[in-house]
Amino acid sequence: MGKPQDKKVALRVENVGVSYHRRQGFFKKEAFWALEDVSFDVFHGETLGVIGRNGVGKSTLLRLLAGIIAPDKGEVINHGVSASLLSLQAGFLGHLTGRENVVLSGMMLGLSKQGVLACMDEIEAYADIGSHFDQPVHGYSSGMRARVGFSVAIHVDADVILLDEVLGVGDEDFRNKSSTTIREKIKSDKTVVLVSHQKGLIMDVCDRVVWIDKGSVASEGKPTAVLKKYLKS
Repeated sequence: MGKPQDKKVALRVENVGVSYHRRQGFFKKEAFWALEDVSFDVFHGETLGVIGRNGVGKSTLLRLLAGIIAPDKGEVINHGVSASLLSLQAGFLGHLTGRENVVLSGMMLGLSKQGVLACMDEIEAYADIGSHFDQPVHGYSSGMRARVGFSVAIHVDADVILLDEVLGVGDEDFRNKSSTTIREKIKSDKTVVLVSHQKGLIMDVCDRVVWIDKGSVASEGKPTAVLKKYLKS
């Protein structure tokens, strides 16, 4: 299956399933399995790509790996690593300033308050929004929110970095800056799990790819082989 036998397992997903309740009419609900039977390993030092059509549970899978949610069946085994989900979907509290939201977001991503404050100057400089950093977030544009959200997330020094479609955020200058930063992270010795629809990026940076379809792993292995199957489907 294309697994690097000489590397140690950081995270193991075993027969995992996650279900949600969907309303059917006024009084009836039914279980919908976003993921039904998913198994694979994440190895230390590798970059693992996760592909699949919209709505197949890729973001749910990253939330499982991050420990944000628990599976309804199966298990995610963490071999003593910290995992941080770098996603720009989490909203800020509008009445708080950018600086105050950075503290909250950093703590939610696993940093201590002292840890956030220690790298606050770097986060502020990377976001590069000037005096707006100390203004309430409700006055921010979507690009400014993206800048601050990305900046705080990228400064979390986790063992495993989980990336959920984060490239291409903000204005053009920041997109170039953030893309460079992400590629540097990926090409370092960090362990990375990357959800992306960008075929070129998957081919360029991933060691292995897992294709999720209909609640389970449709294929796993080298990027070229898995992408070929995926595109044929």
